[in-house]
Amino acid sequence: MGVETWGTRMDRPVVIRARVAARVASPAVAVVVALGLAGCGSSNGDSASPAPSSVAATSSTAGGQNGSSSGGTTASATPASAHQATDPCALVSRQEAEQLAGTSLNNAVAQPGACTYTAPPSGPTAQVEVFTGETAKSYLAAERGIGHQLQPLPGIGDEAYVEDYAVFVNKHDVWVSIDLTRSNDPAANRGPLESLARTVASRL
Repeated sequence: MGVETWGTRMDRPVVIRARVAARVASPAVAVVVALGLAGCGSSNGDSASPAPSSVAATSSTAGGQNGSSSGGTTASATPASAHQATDPCALVSRQEAEQLAGTSLNNAVAQPGACTYTAPPSGPTAQVEVFTGETAKSYLAAERGIGHQLQPLPGIGDEAYVEDYAVFVNKHDVWVSIDLTRSNDPAANRGPLESLARTVASRL
């Protein structure tokens, strides 16, 4: 996972679209959509840095004009209880998301199976998304379908994988994925993603 070139950075919107497909579609549909998008992406399959316009739209929606999320919930930093095991906002706190993103983030915006922390429009481009269950599993299938290289992380949960801007954890048949949007050298994300994955696995 080396340093990105500007050429691969331009392909980040393709990756984002594939991730959206994995989020909203069934596993089979997500993989088909992801494979279709692969033809538009880079030949080496590396994920690239985020497109500011893509995240800016999300930031405006989630953060609002004053940088506060409307209807968002603040995630707890305490380990998830049994009934919270698949609640993504209970698995990753805002403080942990901020540490991963390297900047301050708005309160969580929760949806079924998803939790999003977005940077205020006035701040740097950054976002952390946490997915659980079938959504996370579909996201992993989509990334594999695109051809992204996923490195195994031994000793975390029952199985875990990491790539430039995402990490995936499976424990007790519960899948969790953490997706980072950030304009930085992807090599700098490996340690923080692995550390957060280990923390999340301990809460499952």
